[in-house]
Amino acid sequence: MPSKTPPQLDALAAFAVALCDAARPIARRYFRTPVAIEGKQDLSPVTIADRTIEQALRRMIGERHPDHGILGEEEGAERTDAPYVWVIDPIDGTRAFITGKPTFGTLVALLFEGRPVVGVVDVSMLGDRWLGVAGRPTLLGDAPARARGCRRLADAYLSTTSPQMFAEPQEGDAFRRLLGTVKSTVYGGDCFAYGLLSSGFIDVVCEAGLKPYDYCALIPVIEGAGGRIADWQGQPLHLGAKGQVVAVGDQALLELAIDVLRGEGSRARS
Repeated sequence: MPSKTPPQLDALAAFAVALCDAARPIARRYFRTPVAIEGKQDLSPVTIADRTIEQALRRMIGERHPDHGILGEEEGAERTDAPYVWVIDPIDGTRAFITGKPTFGTLVALLFEGRPVVGVVDVSMLGDRWLGVAGRPTLLGDAPARARGCRRLADAYLSTTSPQMFAEPQEGDAFRRLLGTVKSTVYGGDCFAYGLLSSGFIDVVCEAGLKPYDYCALIPVIEGAGGRIADWQGQPLHLGAKGQVVAVGDQALLELAIDVLRGEGSRARS
């Protein structure tokens, strides 16, 4: 049975937007400044901007919704068995941030009974903000965002943040198969690529090694724009998913892309 829609969804969505409002000036304060770059245990970089944003958002959530759970990239999990759980990536695209590229963003999701019902992709330096709410059209700012029709991989524009994401040999092989079926490929988008997919500029995003704070906010945004997002087996993403993610603007592409990733791509070439 699907999860029920939570009460007061409008107020919860407005609070998610307020969280991103709070994150923007912090990101802008530190962007293109000589911040110290630390390496985490998984070798990914982190800066004071990541930590300061997450601390600020956790404080706001604790004050407004003390019974809600939180999962954040930098400070971990608390009360994730609660009915409501906020999932935060303070700077999605830290490598972009530290190299002066304005395509990083803040991701905020609200899960209700394990299902993402609110998602925000906020690309602060560009002023772009996608808001997805379960059962409603996605908004880019105040205007509806809509993915475009593209029924063949041969006509599709593919995006991935980096080919280095596909660390396992099988993942690398699968990605190269997909690469060989599409019209063109672009790199380096992080969460911005999923926003662009939701607005009809990219047709497929394929990535691996993602964590829940990387993908939970994307689900309501992409689905509300008419697209689909799933794991490489075509299953819905959840907190325990492996992190192999494929998103499409045209729902007809999902099964085709998954066939290619599995090495069963005959239909993709039709």
